[in-house]
Amino acid sequence: MSNVVTKPKAKAKPKLERPKLHKVILVNDDFTPRDFVVMILKSEFRMTEEQAYKVMLTAHQRGVCVVAVFTKDVAETKATRATDAGRAKGYPLLFTTEPEE
Repeated sequence: MSNVVTKPKAKAKPKLERPKLHKVILVNDDFTPRDFVVMILKSEFRMTEEQAYKVMLTAHQRGVCVVAVFTKDVAETKATRATDAGRAKGYPLLFTTEPEE
């Protein structure tokens, strides 16, 4: 028998970084009806009537409002779908995304 000592191999754990988050932002316009904006917020972002109304009103008063924060792909998809829903009805409704700091 040989006296060979084997050391267990250390497994390198890869550093996992949390995905960067992006804000979905509602941009106010003077043409899209408030009720339509509330409907889009409820359907696309799963908000209650009260939450959607508060977000819509904040955007109306301040010009923009952060709707929600998601990973980049989810944020871009939701912003695009919500904007497209407004365009399909002929409204200039606009949702944008930007990285969260």
